Amino acid sequence: MNWMFANPDEFAALFAEHTALSLLPTLIGLVAAVPLGAALRGLPRARAIAVVVAGIVFTIPSLALFVVIPGLIGTRILDPVNVVIALSMYSLALLVRSVLDALDGVPPAVRDAARAMGYSSLRRIVAVDLPVAVPVLVPALRVVAVTNVSLVSVGAVIGIGGLGRLFTAGYQRSYPDQIVAGIIGTVVLALLIDRLLALAGWSLTRWQRVTEAAA
Repeated sequence: MNWMFANPDEFAALFAEHTALSLLPTLIGLVAAVPLGAALRGLPRARAIAVVVAGIVFTIPSLALFVVIPGLIGTRILDPVNVVIALSMYSLALLVRSVLDALDGVPPAVRDAARAMGYSSLRRIVAVDLPVAVPVLVPALRVVAVTNVSLVSVGAVIGIGGLGRLFTAGYQRSYPDQIVAGIIGTVVLALLIDRLLALAGWSLTRWQRVTEAAA
């Protein structure tokens, strides 16, 4: 704790870096997973293959990806892009199955009503399916975001890791107070992001509360 109060500017900079490296891959994963999940929903064989591939991707150690990606795309080993790409892959792998499950949970009667009103497939997915799927999708998104907050710290091993740098620096200097500051910052960031996403999910599902109240 003493280190955090003695170095507020450095701590704030690392906190901001950690936040960006956590949220950007989460957003990229979500933006990629939603259309992919919508496209795969009506293709059972392709869906099964995608789920298997997603599971395989998530089993790859994050540190290995951080080291391999620069050789594949030509970036520097210390480029933050490597961490963003690796965590975006993890986010997509986790969210594809969740998007599929969320879309599966949309009642058939709701889809039939949308078709009867003349909605095209794309318009129905955007205006009907996704809003109804929010209660299932948001909890999965919260898990992915918090997971990314944790995984960003691993990037400190290659010099890119936000608050994770406090872990490596504290270990190298045998300075536990610096490690404690990194742990506190990481936990606070994870809780903050989780609460914000929960609040966003709550605000997007007012229709659900109205329905439950009426019932």
